[in-house]
Amino acid sequence: MKSIKIEIPDGFVIDSFDKESGQIKFKKSPKNKMEVIKTVEDILKDNGTTKKQFDKDCKDLSKDEVAYRIIKLLCKSLNEGWTPDWDDSSESKHYAWFDMRGGSSGFRCNGCGDWGAGTAVGSRLCFKTRELAEYAGKQFVEVYKDYMVIN
Repeated sequence: MKSIKIEIPDGFVIDSFDKESGQIKFKKSPKNKMEVIKTVEDILKDNGTTKKQFDKDCKDLSKDEVAYRIIKLLCKSLNEGWTPDWDDSSESKHYAWFDMRGGSSGFRCNGCGDWGAGTAVGSRLCFKTRELAEYAGKQFVEVYKDYMVIN
């Protein structure tokens, strides 16, 4: 088997490789995880699984339990290895906050909150920044709704 070493240009990643033609396409590297994680499928891919495998693993779970698993994976992806340090009361831990009322506006992300050493949210659902918490709550509002609201 022949091989060739190719230097990937700074600021780019491999987008695709055509085995027949040998053509390699590059795309600009994403600046942050919010540019990569746009769908549930993106969350699953980032965590090394497929929708088919995830659905198989969750086949006997209720809708809220499936949503909880997705949100935990979302937090893992967006936090990129960060976990809250509950011994550090000066470290903010952020989470999406929702307006649960019905009416014309319905269920929607209503910003985010943050806590020090005390909390009203589980460690697995915290984000390292306010921006990530707001993004998660708005981009994945339907997943949070499945988790929080009895349907």
